Amino acid sequence: MTNDVQATSGAFTLIKQDNGVAILTMDVPGESMNTLKAAFGDEISAMLDDIDADTSIKGVVLTSGKANSFVAGADISMLAACNTAEDATTIAAGGQAIFDRIERMKATFVAAINGPALGGGLELALACHYRICTDSPSTQVGLPEVQLGLLPGSGGTQRLPRLIGIQQAMKMMLTGAPARAKQAKKYGIVDDVVPQSVLLKVAEQFALKRKPEREAPQKSVMDKMLENTGPGRGMMFKKAREATFAKTKGNYPAPGYIIDVIETGMRDGIEAGLKAEAEAFGKLVMTPESFQLRQIFFATTDMKKENGIEGVAPEKMKKVGVLGGGLMGGGIAFVTSTKAGVPVRIKDVRPEGIANAMKYSYDILNKKVKKRFMRSSEMQKQLSLITGTLDYSGYQDTDIVVEAVFEDLDLKQKMVADIEENCKENTIFASNTSSIPITQIAAKAARPENVIGLHYFSPVDKMPLAEVIAHETTSDQVISSTVEFAKKQGKTPVVVKDGAGFYVNRILAPYMNEAASLILAGEPIEHIDKSLVKFGFPVGPVKLLDEVGIDVGTKIIPFLVEAFGERFTAPSAFDKVLADGRKGKKNQKGFYSYEGKKPGKEVDESIYSLLGLTPSTKLSEKEVAERCVLMMLNEAARCLDESVIRNARDGDIGAIFGIGFPPFLGGPFRYMDTLGIKHVVERLNHYASTVGDKFTPADILVKMAEENSTFY
Repeated sequence: MTNDVQATSGAFTLIKQDNGVAILTMDVPGESMNTLKAAFGDEISAMLDDIDADTSIKGVVLTSGKANSFVAGADISMLAACNTAEDATTIAAGGQAIFDRIERMKATFVAAINGPALGGGLELALACHYRICTDSPSTQVGLPEVQLGLLPGSGGTQRLPRLIGIQQAMKMMLTGAPARAKQAKKYGIVDDVVPQSVLLKVAEQFALKRKPEREAPQKSVMDKMLENTGPGRGMMFKKAREATFAKTKGNYPAPGYIIDVIETGMRDGIEAGLKAEAEAFGKLVMTPESFQLRQIFFATTDMKKENGIEGVAPEKMKKVGVLGGGLMGGGIAFVTSTKAGVPVRIKDVRPEGIANAMKYSYDILNKKVKKRFMRSSEMQKQLSLITGTLDYSGYQDTDIVVEAVFEDLDLKQKMVADIEENCKENTIFASNTSSIPITQIAAKAARPENVIGLHYFSPVDKMPLAEVIAHETTSDQVISSTVEFAKKQGKTPVVVKDGAGFYVNRILAPYMNEAASLILAGEPIEHIDKSLVKFGFPVGPVKLLDEVGIDVGTKIIPFLVEAFGERFTAPSAFDKVLADGRKGKKNQKGFYSYEGKKPGKEVDESIYSLLGLTPSTKLSEKEVAERCVLMMLNEAARCLDESVIRNARDGDIGAIFGIGFPPFLGGPFRYMDTLGIKHVVERLNHYASTVGDKFTPADILVKMAEENSTFY
């Protein structure tokens, strides 16, 4: 018989067992995940006092009361209450003090990790003397603070480099990328990986050990020279700064601070490092970049909780059909089988189409198996969910069919008729069209209420956005079910109103057109692309057109001109480029050259003679970026005014996740608020009078400028 003694205080329960091991469980009431809050300080301190006072406790296992996660991180909503950098520094210093105390405890502390241990969750585990994790696919450890414009503020910048080496730790902090269980063991973050059934048992065995005398992380001779000598370290940090600046273009302050703080700790000792960490954390909380990145985090978190239509519960999609085995079809099948875990059947008119679509999934998964991120058996299981057919056999019981055939209205209408004939009464027909209004696709449907748009972005396995497009008669049930289905595929879905270009492509088109106008005005292509990369886009507009395919990128223009008139008319340059057989990367012939040592990196100079131009830089980087971006902002405002998007938040998320609008600016609407609507209207008017009518400010902006109002 055991005489376990239990004490509970808010989120923490301490059970003292007869074997000298106490189990300290964290379980935040009413939350699906554990997050660390500043308010827990007193509770934890009281528990640690209790442990310290009890000499029978030899070891403590720290675990989570949540079934599928350890600690997801610190509760970032508490940062909104900070009015000064000092307030935020105080929060960081408070967390550091508690974790320091855990590290200095007499008893041996062991973190028993199942599921995500991220940010503050990993920092808490790093303060323990040992870490054991499960081999569950959901187990991952990481410090993703950089993605919120912050740095790890509770000792992570100091403990991780000492545990696993500076370079690996720095890489994890600068990218925010988590490590899975096996990698975590390989890097030396965890001491053992075990099945979930024995996690606590193994953790208890470790808790009865003495504290480890850890040796320095295993390093190659080269790494030892870099990390353990003054000159080596100096060179390593210098290189890290150069590489980071080349990536961020100086738009994000957090990575620079991360490097500084690690360097301080390694040069001047852990105490100086912790002080520098807390101060840098405080400064970063107050930056506009971190503010915007945190808003994006809150927006996407809210969107995960929302139904497509409020009050209408979604129906579960148990079997999926995909029409068309091209690049998009293959990508849609991949996220359906691997993320949603649902059987998917690809229909194509050619066996090669099906083979290519299946190869899409095989190639991605096989890479994971080779890197040992995934077992071969798991890959087989995911691939077995994908089947193919040349007719409609196996389609009679599909819940949703996603159409990804050519952009041809007659063909798409025929697909609708086929599905209505071969599937259930309530099968949803979702079209992945990028340009044809859904109303037209549903025009001849017997059951138009089942027809909806579900627009993915290429490549489907990487791009996080999906636009869900309802036409006038799409049923609420179909909207909610489609939104839920997109979420299951790992997408962030934004519901938009039907119309040419929907939302994302509609705001992208004027931006791309303006870039083309600048080429025709003689601005060098690399100057245009560089200007927008410096502004914060992942790639420039001309490079983007080459990547997407010049034929695909321009296909939408006629639909937009038909719907919205002259302001969408594309410069004649596109016609000449296409007539010359240039489709971009896919046929190795576009605005960029795909020959030589740097394929796709340098402009194909012959494009200028084709267009009869002699390029020379007349506009500054700032002016080039301003002209292209203003066209996008103006169109985004019109979309909100016409209820194409439901609110500014959806418009911001759509632009960031769909086009790569600079996240640190918060999206088109947050950016307009930052600039001031009056300023936006003034700049549009300036260009309307000097360049052309296409810059005429949208009515909603003129009205907002007069009323001095904002989007948020």
